[in-house]
Amino acid sequence: MVGAGGAWDEWADRVAVVRRGLAEHGPPRSPGGGPDFAEVTLPGRDGDLVRDLLVEERVGAVVEVGLAYASSALAIGEALLRSGSLGPRHVVIDPFQYSAYEGVGWELLCSAGLDGVVELVTEPSQRFLARLAGAGFVADAAFVDGSHLFHNVFVDLHFLGEIVRPGGVVVLDDVWWPSVAAAVAYFESHLGWAPLADALAGGTADLVSGRPRMGAYRLPDPRPVPDFKDFRPFC
Repeated sequence: MVGAGGAWDEWADRVAVVRRGLAEHGPPRSPGGGPDFAEVTLPGRDGDLVRDLLVEERVGAVVEVGLAYASSALAIGEALLRSGSLGPRHVVIDPFQYSAYEGVGWELLCSAGLDGVVELVTEPSQRFLARLAGAGFVADAAFVDGSHLFHNVFVDLHFLGEIVRPGGVVVLDDVWWPSVAAAVAYFESHLGWAPLADALAGGTADLVSGRPRMGAYRLPDPRPVPDFKDFRPFC
């Protein structure tokens, strides 16, 4: 891994300790009636793969959809610190962080010292991403684990295609769900998003189908401009 050296490496190590603690012991508290930790959290091994991919990409700015218990956000935060950027920026969007998770994910980010790096947005991503794109924000990568409704995933990916720089990377969790897979299929077949087949090798896969949990995609450079006459079925 590429490190920024000195205090930055120590900071990244602090994040790694919080990550390990979350993976081994779960969250410090469980919100009453909140989503099950094991069901919604990103497994530690998958978090390692996301971290390593983003470090390899030398990311300095990342947009994340979905915070929950912060397992993926901590992996991304560690990557930002280890990638060498002197001004890391991490925008996390989760309208349910306080209503469903009682702020547990944000508290874990703060305990890792990432509150100065992360901006938490508590409104639906389908609305906020449009404004972020309109403001000209540019990210090196995105991680998507928000709504699994097809139309919401599709809208998220549309705006992330404008926000993530050409040649950047978008990672999706739960691509084994048909609704998520169908949404990303359009961007593969019509907009040239190229699967990074080996980037997340060894991650969690469905025991029956063997379908991987996560998918990583390289955005084309330059961005294509499709012709509506060329539209074809994509899933």
